[in-house]
Amino acid sequence: MRWLALCLLALWAGPVAANCRLALVLALDVSASVDAAEHQLQRQGLAAALTDTAVAGAILDGSGPVALAIFEWSGRQQQQVLQDWVLLEGADDLAAVADRVRALPRSYSEFPTAMGYALGYAAGMLQRAPACLRQVVDVSGDGITNEGFRPQLAYRHFPFANVTVNGLVVTGDDARVVPYYRQEVLRGPGPFLEEAAGFEGFEAAMTRKLFRETRELILGGRP
Repeated sequence: MRWLALCLLALWAGPVAANCRLALVLALDVSASVDAAEHQLQRQGLAAALTDTAVAGAILDGSGPVALAIFEWSGRQQQQVLQDWVLLEGADDLAAVADRVRALPRSYSEFPTAMGYALGYAAGMLQRAPACLRQVVDVSGDGITNEGFRPQLAYRHFPFANVTVNGLVVTGDDARVVPYYRQEVLRGPGPFLEEAAGFEGFEAAMTRKLFRETRELILGGRP
């Protein structure tokens, strides 16, 4: 009976582990506080981080592929997908996403910061993500919610069970942004916050964050 139970467990868990180990949504702030030059630094920084050697190794060398989706957000109804769900299975996949991020025009530029709505949109994207062992949302921004409901209300009304929400804050314009993200945004199993020193530091912060989010930790093995 024990053998049968183990076989059934393997049949149940196998396809998910084989197909995808992580579904990752990147949510990028394009509210009015982000000017054109800062937006360019954000886009170029993300593209460079996706093709960084260490990040590529962390994404591609795990036990299964990573699924990635990216969208920009600002006001209540201003969310725009830059990259719909894609399985990252080789360097060509990463390069294609990076090229797309660089090439697409900015989606919005004159709207406020509605982070609760952005989180609700991210939850909806996860509902149609590939079946993966983990689900992570990463919210990037340089300010706090100034329109609509706050993140904690989003967590009460959208499906965030077992979802990790990490943050990348761009410092310099609003001293409240770091404590706000720590208290209001981080959520779920093992969340963390990365800080970028202005948008000039976005690439380095995104690189650190993607490496930390996607590397596969082997627990219980010998050093």
